[in-house]
Amino acid sequence: MDIANPVHWLAFGFGSGLSPVAPGTAGSALALLLWWWLARLPVPWYLLLVLALSLAGVWICGSTSSRLGLHDPSAVVWDEWTGLWLALAGLPRRWWWGTAGFVLFRLFDVIKAGPVGWADHALPGGWGIVADDLIAGAMALVVLWLFRAIGQRRSPSP
Repeated sequence: MDIANPVHWLAFGFGSGLSPVAPGTAGSALALLLWWWLARLPVPWYLLLVLALSLAGVWICGSTSSRLGLHDPSAVVWDEWTGLWLALAGLPRRWWWGTAGFVLFRLFDVIKAGPVGWADHALPGGWGIVADDLIAGAMALVVLWLFRAIGQRRSPSP
C-alpha cells in the first residue's frame, strides 16, 4: 500500500482504514468525528457536499482498489465516510443521533442485506464500492428519520 500517494491517503480515510482491527469501523469512527463539524452546514450544502464527495469517492476508491488488485479492500474507507454522512443527513447534531446513525450504518454495511449486497457485487469498480455504502447509509437514514418522526409525535406540543 502506497500511503504516500494522496489518492490512497484519501481512500484510506487519512489512515483510519489502516487499523489492524475493524478498519471499516475505525474509518466510520473518524467519519463520525468529522460529522460533528460538518453537521453545522445548512442541510442543502451538507447534502451537496456528500454528493460531491461520493462522486469523487467513485474515482478515489476505484483507483486505489484497482492499484491494490482487490475489489473492495478493507483499508479503503472513503466510502464508509460518505455512507455514514448520508445516514446522518439532516439530523440534529447530538451525540445520540451520531451514535445511533453509526450503529445502524455499520449494521447495514456489514450484513449487506438486499440492495446493499446487490450493489456491492453487481456494480463495477468504484461505483460498487461507494454505492453499497450509500445504500446502507440511506437505509440507516430512513430508520433514523422514522425514529425521529415517532419521537416528535409522542412529544407534547408547546
